[in-house]
Amino acid sequence: MNDTTTSNDIGNTDPSRPSDRVRALGRLVGTWTVTGGAEGTVRYEWMPGGHFLVQHVELEQYGEPVTGFEVIGHLHPFGEPIGDEIVSRFYDSAGNTFDYVYELDGDVLTIWAGAQGSPAYFRGRFDDGDRTMTGDWVYPGGGGYTSTMTRRRSSIVE
Repeated sequence: MNDTTTSNDIGNTDPSRPSDRVRALGRLVGTWTVTGGAEGTVRYEWMPGGHFLVQHVELEQYGEPVTGFEVIGHLHPFGEPIGDEIVSRFYDSAGNTFDYVYELDGDVLTIWAGAQGSPAYFRGRFDDGDRTMTGDWVYPGGGGYTSTMTRRRSSIVE
């Protein structure tokens, strides 16, 4: 994990400003074609204010549609300090929710299923000027698959 913090990261005196660690995930903003064990399209965009990244998902996996959205950012319950981890919750059209923890270290993105350090995770690397990301979903017991995302168009908003 990249433990580097700046004046605009967790613990800053201005919680109205998004953390640098969340803003670093802006590399995902845009529309991506996904191939591998899941096929389809994902699109990332900033919520107004830049504190949260939203992913829209239209995939097919194991012959089943996976449609939903995910909200990614730091937890900040009312009246409490901002959480350190970058977390998310994915909501699908079947009524399921899935929680994840995001880590970006250089060009390597790790998405932990559930808690950080979970035996289920994705680890991928940005390549080609952030136009592709290839990595593996790893599941306990040796399951998983390789996935490649290729950027179709970018709408990065700073």
